[in-house]
Amino acid sequence: MSNLINSDMRVGFTGTHKGMTTEQEVTVTNLFAFRPAEFHHGDCIGCDTEAHALAFLAGIRIIGHPPDNPKSRSFCTFDEIREEKPYLERNHDIVDETDILIACPEGTKEVMRSGTWATVRYAEKVGKTILLIYPSGRIFKCSPGFGRRSQ
Repeated sequence: MSNLINSDMRVGFTGTHKGMTTEQEVTVTNLFAFRPAEFHHGDCIGCDTEAHALAFLAGIRIIGHPPDNPKSRSFCTFDEIREEKPYLERNHDIVDETDILIACPEGTKEVMRSGTWATVRYAEKVGKTILLIYPSGRIFKCSPGFGRRSQ
């Protein structure tokens, strides 16, 4: 895993509001052991909140990108916080401000009306490396220019 994340990286995160599986949490914890420079997330209930706690425990600097709709917001405490924005816009900001995106989707199949998958598609479009962490905890790395392949 040391070749996936290093201490110079700014890591973005997206995931389901239903939260991570135990296996996803273990994988994210193992990635955070390499102490990236920054961790950016969208401050929503579920995966964002869980990953925030893991990043905090690892001593990683955490940057929040809150949504303008407080309904699903987690209201975490951040080292730095961006202005509230609509979901799509703040998701793009997370991708644009980071070097790599970690995504923890609910399943292995892409869903068209999903904020997590929309963020993954945007990261692909702008050429970011993506680490898809499936519910099994398995990591699927998508490198710029190669796209996603079947599982």
